[in-house]
Amino acid sequence: MSLSAPKDELTVQQRSSTILTYPKQPGLQVPEMLIDPAYKPLQAKLSLKFAAIDETTRLVERDHFGPLLVQKPLYPEGRKVCHVVIIHPPGGVVGGDQLEISAQVGASANAQITTPGATKWYKANGHTSHQKIRIVVNKGGALEWMPQETIFYNHANVDIDHQVMLEDDAVYVGCEILCFGRTASGETFDQGQIKQRTSIRRNDKLIWLEQICLLGESSAMNGSLTLSGNTVCASLILTGKMLPQPLIDLAREEAEKIANGAGQVGISQLKSIIVVRYLGHSSEVARQIILHVWGLFRPEILGSAAIVPRMWST
Repeated sequence: MSLSAPKDELTVQQRSSTILTYPKQPGLQVPEMLIDPAYKPLQAKLSLKFAAIDETTRLVERDHFGPLLVQKPLYPEGRKVCHVVIIHPPGGVVGGDQLEISAQVGASANAQITTPGATKWYKANGHTSHQKIRIVVNKGGALEWMPQETIFYNHANVDIDHQVMLEDDAVYVGCEILCFGRTASGETFDQGQIKQRTSIRRNDKLIWLEQICLLGESSAMNGSLTLSGNTVCASLILTGKMLPQPLIDLAREEAEKIANGAGQVGISQLKSIIVVRYLGHSSEVARQIILHVWGLFRPEILGSAAIVPRMWST
């Protein structure tokens, strides 16, 4: 079976998939005075391949161009799970920068990818920043995509495309904690544009599609059906195995206790996806909820207890 790039999704509305789509917003108009014609955008690419060899998951290939690197593979929970940390030395993404990350996990291999700190998308300089993520997990493999917070500075103009392709019983776990504006510094996200698209396919069949376009101070930022004026939105998505309903109920109850009224929490098990959401104003609460629920679900999904990535504790 070939896991190639997805075909045009002209029939996506007709498929028995879960589709969350927010209303389209008009394009962001950037004043000419903010455009820097002399700026040369930064381009960076990183390609990773993992393979199971002698009951050990090994990072067998790592190619990079520009400032996207990985540190030495780590094995905090034994040889079956390979942990890697993606490093972006500039520390933030400037308008016009283009980042591409691809990861392939071979049959029966198990990998976890994280970052050393928050990803920062800086104020745009009249150019759109792009990030493309391509993940392929082969039969019997598993990938946990566990980056730390993503912070969108005011006036950021960002386009993110995240594609996941799974084969047969492959497992994917993905989390994100999105922060709009630097609220600790008194900054709100009232100007800028964020476009994000996430798709998951299993055996070439679309099982999840979520896309959003947010403009600062728009209805999508403040409407009751979207962010409702909140500044932090977090998600944990798991696919590969259905979970018992009592475990879902327990996770929901404990997540609500952690939130303690500081935001809204939702956990749903759909046809082939488990989705955990937090909506509020605290990235710390979001982090606690994501890690706690992940800790409850991981033994069922992957057969082993969760170990918080060391970078999340530094």
